[in-house]
Amino acid sequence: MGFEVDDVITQATTEELSKLVCGDGNWHTSGVERLGVPRVHMADGPHGLRVEETAALGESRPATCFPPAVGLASSWNPALLKRVGTALGREAVAQGVDVVLGPGINIKRSPLCGRNFEYFSEDPLVAGRLASAMVYGLQSQGVGACVKHFAANNQETDRMRVDARVSERALREIYLPAFETVIGSAHPWMVMCAYNRLNGTLVSENPWLLTDVLRGDWDYDGAVVSDWGAVVDRVESLVAGLDLEMPHEQGNSDVEVAAAVESGQLSREILELAAARILALTERAMDAVRDTTPVDEAEHHQLAREAARESMVLLANDGVLPLAPRASVALVGEFARTPRFQGGGSSRVNATRVERLVDTLASRRRVTFAPGFLLSGESDDALVDEAVAAAEASDVVVLCLGLPDAEETEGVDRTHLRLPDVQLALLAELAETGKPIVVVLSNGAAVEVAPWADQCAALLEGWLGGQAGALALADVLVGDAEPSGRLTETLALRLADHPSSLMFPGESGHVDYGEGVFVGYRGFDAADREVAFPFGFGLGYTTFSYDKLVAKVTGTPASGDLRIVVQVTVTNTGERAGSEVVQVYVGNAPASVPRPPRELRAFAKVRLEPGESRTVTLPLDSRAFAFWSEVHDRWVVESGLFTIEAGPNVRDLPLVQELRLDMPARRVRLHAESTLAEWMADDQAWAALLARVPGGQGFSLPEEVIAVVGGAPLRRFAKFPGIPLTAADVDAVLASHG
Repeated sequence: MGFEVDDVITQATTEELSKLVCGDGNWHTSGVERLGVPRVHMADGPHGLRVEETAALGESRPATCFPPAVGLASSWNPALLKRVGTALGREAVAQGVDVVLGPGINIKRSPLCGRNFEYFSEDPLVAGRLASAMVYGLQSQGVGACVKHFAANNQETDRMRVDARVSERALREIYLPAFETVIGSAHPWMVMCAYNRLNGTLVSENPWLLTDVLRGDWDYDGAVVSDWGAVVDRVESLVAGLDLEMPHEQGNSDVEVAAAVESGQLSREILELAAARILALTERAMDAVRDTTPVDEAEHHQLAREAARESMVLLANDGVLPLAPRASVALVGEFARTPRFQGGGSSRVNATRVERLVDTLASRRRVTFAPGFLLSGESDDALVDEAVAAAEASDVVVLCLGLPDAEETEGVDRTHLRLPDVQLALLAELAETGKPIVVVLSNGAAVEVAPWADQCAALLEGWLGGQAGALALADVLVGDAEPSGRLTETLALRLADHPSSLMFPGESGHVDYGEGVFVGYRGFDAADREVAFPFGFGLGYTTFSYDKLVAKVTGTPASGDLRIVVQVTVTNTGERAGSEVVQVYVGNAPASVPRPPRELRAFAKVRLEPGESRTVTLPLDSRAFAFWSEVHDRWVVESGLFTIEAGPNVRDLPLVQELRLDMPARRVRLHAESTLAEWMADDQAWAALLARVPGGQGFSLPEEVIAVVGGAPLRRFAKFPGIPLTAADVDAVLASHG
């Protein structure tokens, strides 16, 4: 038997409503038993469920561990993400979970963020589209998604209290659009607020973010939950728009809320609004249609294998891959025997099974295994000697390198991009044998590859592949599957080249996002800085050519209806089938504000047979050409020349078309500090101001004078001798034209 939200709100006491907006224990919302309101069960699960009864990061129930977001995103395949989300939803139903806490869609501002393995990209379009697909798949099973961490949670250092100081333009263009996309297209049941402060205010108490933007600008009607332990003042957070505080093991927030209502500090209407959202969430969970057929673990394991295949990015290959059928292989590296397939923290999954490359590759090639190094990072000459001997006796070396568990976990940021010294020393020793070396990386975030990449015949970025990652690696190494992944973050030559490097992770309780919108490839391109491997890059086992870019305006820009269709023809010029990610970038220069040389605005993954050509159609809307204007407080597309480029990555764009747009002018709202130049640019306001000159004669200034004082606030300029205007004149015109 269900309940009616309005009836519960009417009949519930203040104390009962106060409990509804504060969780019951670590993983449940509070119910109202006498009114028939049950609890809602939540669980961690960005890439696999972690269902346990306490908040401690202990042993949880077995679940499929899919590749974390760093890998899934590299697939650039929304259809795959939807299938993974659907599988997560199936497992959530089987384990009695109503809401899965994920995915995480924060932007990779710095490669040092310890939780980057849980995030999708340095680019908001990639993060938003892929996360939307995952949320859609998850919720198709009657299980809610909770996207996180909203917003500007881009580091683990001091994450519970650090003040992220970010311009509104950078927020609107970089850090918020992925959330906006998911909310607008996939409608997640919940949004989780972040721990940090944003421009001085705790996110959990930030009405601009939680109410003005989330509910006002984006029309979000779901529930907002705190990250676990993010709430400081429960009453202030309710006023700001935070509906549910988690956890509530021993807290007394509900007592504080009830007391605040009784004293008049908090209106009952605000409490009722938050409680109604929790009740609506509960109602959705109760009414959801769910398939209770037992989960096929083998089927989900196979999906994890497929997802891992598409996650891998082939960065270099001189022809040694795929491995020749008769090749003898020295498989070196402890990761081949002790796989790293996920990161640490709240997303850690108790996998149903875990594959090892030492087993999966040995079933398809003649393999000699040597561990080569200790995961502790200690040197062991005997292990190095054993590995060198195996290499000398084999045709090719497959060397498994990567980051230790401790360097990639929630709560801790990295301090450098280097692989452990013992691993690089082993690579150097193996290179001396003269045998071709295939390096396979196991890591959840970018590492420095430039200093040693020339020692490799091939370099395969395997990321953290989930529980079936070793099966997928074997598939790719022997050529049964292609590596079709592409980078969703820039691999720099060195840490210092990153736009955020001088400002990460901040100091004295704050971090300045001084690079503004120039995050990731946007910053590398603006500085014309060389990189190791660019955003969007990835090789395969075939080749592709691009031609015939056509961009057509289908809307009416003058009326604000800007729609453009881009068509790109791509051809598989190789000898085997393969997948290509067609990427379209838009640039606007010159502009009235600094803009990146180009920004990803559309992409599509296509699979082509040898010799097959296909014309890919990618629609663009006005946002593809817009920037956030802090002057106008809105998205603005300026008249001017735009460049549309297409190709396989941000540094390889063979197709270019220029497009001139004539857009309606937007009037800048004048204020007390508006400059002389801004007044002169507003014909109506300037005419009204000149009309106030005694005698209606107006006045004029030489161009050289305007060049000097054009940037001066007019109200102050009017105080100078010889100017036939007063501050009162300026104020009077502002009152009618401001």
